[in-house]
Amino acid sequence: MPRKFLKKYLPNPKRIKNNKYLRIFGSALHDPSLWHFSRKSIAAAFAVGLFCAWVPVPSQMVLAAGVAILFHANLPVSVALVWVSNPITIPPMFYLAYKVGALILGVGEVPFDMELSMDWLLNGMALIWQPLLVGCLAFSIVSALLGYVGIHLLWRYMVYRRWRARKHGNPSRS
Repeated sequence: MPRKFLKKYLPNPKRIKNNKYLRIFGSALHDPSLWHFSRKSIAAAFAVGLFCAWVPVPSQMVLAAGVAILFHANLPVSVALVWVSNPITIPPMFYLAYKVGALILGVGEVPFDMELSMDWLLNGMALIWQPLLVGCLAFSIVSALLGYVGIHLLWRYMVYRRWRARKHGNPSRS
């Protein structure tokens, strides 16, 4: 079952509760539903984590934690999934989001050369911010929906396999 797999690789709750960035949530981190491994909480966590991974802001993990608390999703899974967008994947993800956003808005792509400078951030971003945000929103929604539905289907399939294995006398799949 996915529960065993997830528990094996996720950090323990004590470590997350003591994280200095997550202390802003105070006693809300002690809600048992945030640490529960059920189909609903994990599916909600995938939706939260994948949605937040496309949000073009720093501190996506804190955002994911706040949204997980709001929706009673599994906190460790929500925070871990934000790392889909990491320093290696962010440039292609956001470039694709920009292209899709330009297509949705019906505006032509603006040729730009990205630089890691404050000048480009202030001036260059002014040219592309709208298509980037629209594209990120589109990918956020699609990713969240696919993650939510995908986890529900995967979970049901895994339970079905376990039932079938038990019925046929093969407990090794349990």
